[in-house]
Amino acid sequence: MSLARRVLLGSERTRSHRRRLLVPPLVFLASFAAYAVGLFAVSGGVVFLPVDAAALGVLAAAALASRRSGLVLAWASVYGALLGSTADHYLLGLSGRSLGERVVAFLSPDGLVFLGVEAVALGTIAWVVGTLAAIAVERLRV
Repeated sequence: MSLARRVLLGSERTRSHRRRLLVPPLVFLASFAAYAVGLFAVSGGVVFLPVDAAALGVLAAAALASRRSGLVLAWASVYGALLGSTADHYLLGLSGRSLGERVVAFLSPDGLVFLGVEAVALGTIAWVVGTLAAIAVERLRV
């Protein structure tokens, strides 16, 4: 397996690896639910980075990286958490608009791309931290 493939997709191919693919949708649902019930709160004003959702995604990405998952899964986990926050804002927070208008606003390409840029930046940082933590634990065990 090439280095680029290991970095992007992870080095481990086991049954548990397939279960890890469930993390991004689960993080999306957790973030969406946490905002919907008020566990996570928006600080107000214009929010470029929902901190609670970002923290949830970064923790999930770092945990996956410590289990030797790749960058793609780290990025997807952070993206899922940020998308959950955005879904709450557009689908539940814009009550004065029709459902169709809320869905169109939620799926606007500029917003989705902006979340992607944030997810790549935060997911990469989380992946590096998780990977370094895994390497440190391995070296301490020896």
